[in-house]
Amino acid sequence: MSVRVLVADDQEIVLTGLTMILDAQPGIEVIGQAGDGRRAVELARRLRPDVCLFDIRMPGLDGIQATRSLAGPDVADPLAVVVITTFDLDEYVYAALRAGAKGFLLKNAGAALLSQAVHAAASGDALIAPSVTARLLGAFSRTGPASPPVRPIETLTEREEQILLTVARGRTNGEIADELHISLSTVKSHIASLMAKLGARNRVEIAMWAYETNRV
Repeated sequence: MSVRVLVADDQEIVLTGLTMILDAQPGIEVIGQAGDGRRAVELARRLRPDVCLFDIRMPGLDGIQATRSLAGPDVADPLAVVVITTFDLDEYVYAALRAGAKGFLLKNAGAALLSQAVHAAASGDALIAPSVTARLLGAFSRTGPASPPVRPIETLTEREEQILLTVARGRTNGEIADELHISLSTVKSHIASLMAKLGARNRVEIAMWAYETNRV
């Protein structure tokens, strides 16, 4: 089964380019396009794509607002959203992840990373561009989190702390398994435990908690 993707960007040439790149990737099919945020939310709710790929700056409703409408903490059945932008700005990254995005990429990421992010989001994983991860760390070191981080309901084990750091650095499950010399099922088990202990809905929220508690 192909990953069904909805793409939204207010620049027609970018929208066409992203669609062509994604349609050329194995296992990915673009099922809808939108030129603004309101249309994107409308289509997403009707088509229920596996992944939404949203530009941040769009008229009417921007990518962050659209993401919050479809994947925010108050959404009962959230969709997977990957945010893509030309603007490598701290406030955009933080706002997008807080809105519920499962990935954040720059438009110069290239076809391979774009495809990887889409597949990761579709499988419940998350991918943040390495350069963006570095900016996140810089942003937290300067400003810190907006509110005190949550306290885990149970103390994290040593292995969970290791997994936490790899997730915060944007590693996929496969990369974590290779790096720590453990099985993929063990990685998934530890991530599920982290989500339960931290009250996190996905691995992006796990990563944000690692940043907020200065573990990275």
